[in-house]
Amino acid sequence: MGKQVVLVGCGNMGYAMLKGWLAAGKLAANDIRVVEPNEDLRARAAKHGVIVAARSDELDRTAADLVVFAVKPQVIRDVVPAYRSFAPGATFLSVAAGTGIATFEELLGSNAAVIRCMPNTPAAIGRGMLVVYANPNVSPEARNFVSGLLSASGAVATIDDERLMDAVTAVSGSGPAYVFYFIECLTAAGEKAGLPADTARLLAMQTVYGAAVLAKESGEEPGKLREQVTSPNGTTAAALGVLMGDERLQALVTDAVDAARKRSIELGK
Repeated sequence: MGKQVVLVGCGNMGYAMLKGWLAAGKLAANDIRVVEPNEDLRARAAKHGVIVAARSDELDRTAADLVVFAVKPQVIRDVVPAYRSFAPGATFLSVAAGTGIATFEELLGSNAAVIRCMPNTPAAIGRGMLVVYANPNVSPEARNFVSGLLSASGAVATIDDERLMDAVTAVSGSGPAYVFYFIECLTAAGEKAGLPADTARLLAMQTVYGAAVLAKESGEEPGKLREQVTSPNGTTAAALGVLMGDERLQALVTDAVDAARKRSIELGK
């Protein structure tokens, strides 16, 4: 028998994590117990061979190695206290946006081992960015186990100061929306330049996708890759003159990230 995991909540993110663990061989089905009040979502999870329950009190109270909270932030205070009895031996992992470690320590006890994770939406297809912060009660073994599980959903990074989660939220948590908007803008610009709508959309999406993969896999710095595409006095140079002139795009992105960071701080109060 491997490590025992209780997954609390099996909506979009929870279900994506569940499928990722099983597909990557991180866990076996009989190592996972899912608590999900929604009957349809519970039935969906059960098809994967995991043990399911509608409420926490339906679980046998045998020890769990990890309890994962994949629920909406607004129900944290209603859901979490029921799992306090697992606290002596379990590590707790939350993927609830904006909910700090202190809230979980309040609900589970100051000695609880708690890890906070900020994923982004591409985690649903195994291509996410997941950033974690652990309180001092989390053992190195538990940190490694959790990082291994999360790696089934994408790349994993660790921060040592929880206050940086606001910056993480602004860059990678909200970041996919910035990219989606850029695709929208590039598509619209292509249409205005005369391309059929479907063609413009395909060109925009595939170009962003291909450039991102190249940046990740080439080993080159993005700036170097940009220079390789930019011939002196060529078409790319003309376009970059608009985007980079007076550092306008840099300033715009910086302002956007700062606005998101400040809003994250406000929402966390």
